[in-house]
Amino acid sequence: MKIEKLQLTPAYQALSVDLRQRIVAGEIQPGEPLPTEADLAQSYGVHRSTVREGLRHLEQDGLLKRAGKKLMVTVPSSDKLAQSAERALRMRQVSYRDVWELALVLEPLCAELAARRITADELAALERNLARTREAVSAGASPVQETIEFQALVAEASHNQALILARGPVSLLMRAGYATIAAALPQSGTRLLQAHTRIHDALAQGDATAAVNWMRRHMEDYRRGSDLAGVDMDQPIPGD
Repeated sequence: MKIEKLQLTPAYQALSVDLRQRIVAGEIQPGEPLPTEADLAQSYGVHRSTVREGLRHLEQDGLLKRAGKKLMVTVPSSDKLAQSAERALRMRQVSYRDVWELALVLEPLCAELAARRITADELAALERNLARTREAVSAGASPVQETIEFQALVAEASHNQALILARGPVSLLMRAGYATIAAALPQSGTRLLQAHTRIHDALAQGDATAAVNWMRRHMEDYRRGSDLAGVDMDQPIPGD
């Protein structure tokens, strides 16, 4: 008789999974403190060291944060989630092409929704970003950081939280391509600034069609710039 070895889950993992499910289900709301380690140890019937290790994993995932001696439930920030997903995607050896194909869908969708939902404050933030981009281009500096910020501002103006979270790691991964293009093709900054200006103008006018078309052209320019800069689109994106 062939018997497979039992796969026993460590107690700290079982505790962590149970608390995670309770947090996600809303049994413990953001801002509420967890019971003390001693109370949790008694409730779960484990040692405090087991509780401490389980809580440490939840802290690392951004579900808990310390406020003095207490641990409070918190919602992970979009930046933290994006960085975590970016690392996972790099480990899976995603290519420049993988990321570009996804951005070609996500970024125009962000622009379309933003054209319908953008606020005056969000338009003002885009205008400030454009001003910094103009300064960088005029000075012959790389506008990579401004480019990443512009795309993020458009996404935030979509007011679609699922979309914002989905594109976060994609934007971070595209940064490597933008950096290569900017270094190899300094003249690309002028074309990038033109695309951003047209996207801003379309959003200001509530013209979803123009916003989508210019965002798609912007993404196509990214692809052409990658080819001219000698980027092998089928190569995995290297780690930072």
